[in-house]
Formats: sequence, structure tokens, C-alpha cells
Amino acid sequence: MPRKPFIAGNWKMSLATNEASQLAMSIASTCSDLSDRDVLIAPSFTALHAVADAIKGSDIILAGQNVCWEEQGAYTGEISPAMLRDLGCTSVIIGHSERRTLFGETDQLVNKRLTGALAHGINPILCVGETLEEREQNITFEVLEKQMRIGLDKVDENSAHHIVIAYEPVWAIGTGKTASNEQAQEVHAFLRQLLAQIYKKGLAASIRILYGGSVKPENIDSLMVQPDIDGALVGGAALNAQSFERIVKFK
Repeated sequence: MPRKPFIAGNWKMSLATNEASQLAMSIASTCSDLSDRDVLIAPSFTALHAVADAIKGSDIILAGQNVCWEEQGAYTGEISPAMLRDLGCTSVIIGHSERRTLFGETDQLVNKRLTGALAHGINPILCVGETLEEREQNITFEVLEKQMRIGLDKVDENSAHHIVIAYEPVWAIGTGKTASNEQAQEVHAFLRQLLAQIYKKGLAASIRILYGGSVKPENIDSLMVQPDIDGALVGGAALNAQSFERIVKFK
């Protein structure tokens, strides 16, 4: 069975509430009638409530940009899975390279967040990726395997089918650089083979793997024809309704 394409917009720390609401309404009006692909947006926490209202009645998926593993408690600055659900979120981005590199999140902490999200009914997008230094040292696959195996530790096959993987080479995020189609496909194929080792081959064939790293209207078509690329995790280009629409409506 073919994997359904998945386009996710990560708004990062951008847009005040009114701006976020306007962008969400624009996206919902142009991208919500596409039954052959999934579309997700992840606003900042402060805009989640307004964006949920803006996309109400559409098929747009609402996601958080991070999540704690606990339902509640003394976790200053965190947001729980129950809070995300209360705001209308069904998905969450976990392990984004900016969380890893800027805030020191380890593979073990990523796993804690991921298993916590699954336990509370939130579908995780697990982000993995290598730095430029790691690529130049030819240890890309070694780095990715470690991130994947630790990130998916204690996640059984019944839960794994709720997960989306996002490959985001750190050296291509916000830099304007993009992995070549061949580089991206090579890594996506490796990740799928790795999933087949961790789980069953059939399950690995059904899990969607997204590419993230300076995705824009100019390169989405050539990325999406690659056999193991099932969609995109979009950053800057997701903040403009027209560019995001073009990405969602890849050819």
C-alpha cells in the first residue's frame, strides 16, 4: 500500500497570535481539501489555541513543537501531552536539531519525550540528522543509527506505526543548503532499512520518512519523486501561505 504523502510546517519561534491565526486560515482555505496527502502545522505554544480555532473544520493536523513526558507536575517551562490534546493537537515534533544543538537535548531525553507522547495518545515526529562535521567525518549513518535506536528504545510495533521520522541534516537547516536528491534518498533508504531491522519489514515499509532542510517550492518536486521520501518538514517556507501551498501541492 502506498504511503500517504505528509507535508509538515514547523513555524518555530515565529508569529504573534494574530499573524499565526491569519496564516493558519490561509493554509486551511487552500490546503485542506487534499485527501491524498496529510498537512500539518506546528505553531509556537502561545498561538496554538488561536490556530486551532482558525483551522477548525479542516483536515489540517495541529502539532506542538515539543512535549514533556509527564501529565502534570513540577516541570517549569514544559507543556504536557494532556495540555497539547486540550488545545487540539494530535501530533508533536520531537528531537528537532535545534532542541538538540541549542538546548542540549540528548538521545535519551528525546526517547523520554517520544515514549511519553505515545503513552498519552500524541503522534510523534521523530527528528534525526547529522552535523556538517559528522558528514565530513563520514559517520552520518553511525550518528543516525544511534539517534534512531535510542530514540525508538522501548517503542513496540503497535506504537511504532504512529510515528513519523524526519531526516534533517543539521547543515541544511536554515542555511539555504539542501542535500542533493541522491544524498537525501540514500539516507532515507538507510533509515527504512534500519527500521526493518528494528521492526518488521512490512512495518518499516509503511512508516513515513520526511526530509527537512531548506525545503522550498523550487526543490520540493524533485525531492518528492525519490522512492523513500514521503514528505517534508518545512521551516522558513512554511511561514508564507503561497510558498507552503506550492510545497503542499508538489507535482
